[in-house]
Amino acid sequence: MIYSKGKEYICLLDYAMDFIRGKWRAVLLCHLYDEPKRFLELQRITTGISQKVLNENLKELINDELVTKKIYAQIPPKVEYYLTDRGYALTKIIKEIETWSIKHYSHLLE
Repeated sequence: MIYSKGKEYICLLDYAMDFIRGKWRAVLLCHLYDEPKRFLELQRITTGISQKVLNENLKELINDELVTKKIYAQIPPKVEYYLTDRGYALTKIIKEIETWSIKHYSHLLE
C-alpha cells in the first residue's frame, strides 16, 4: 500500500492515475500542452466547465506540481497557466492515449 496526502493507494499506477482522475484534469493538461493559456481562454475552449470547477481543477493541478501559473505585474493583471516538466511528461502519455482513441474510435465522432 502507498499512503500520500491522506489517501491510500493500491500501487504506484493507482497513485499516478489519481493525477488525471476526474472529468476535466486530463482535458486541461492537453489544452496546456502546446502553449500557456489564460484562465478565460481555458474556460472558453473547455466547453461545459464552470468558472468554479475550472478554478478548483487548476488549483489541484498546481498543488500536484503539474501546472504552474505566472502572474505578470501589469494592470489589468495577466495570469498564464503553464505545464511544469512533470506535467508535460504526463501529458505526453495522455496524448498517446488520445492518438489510440482516434485510431480505434474515430467512427464515433459526429
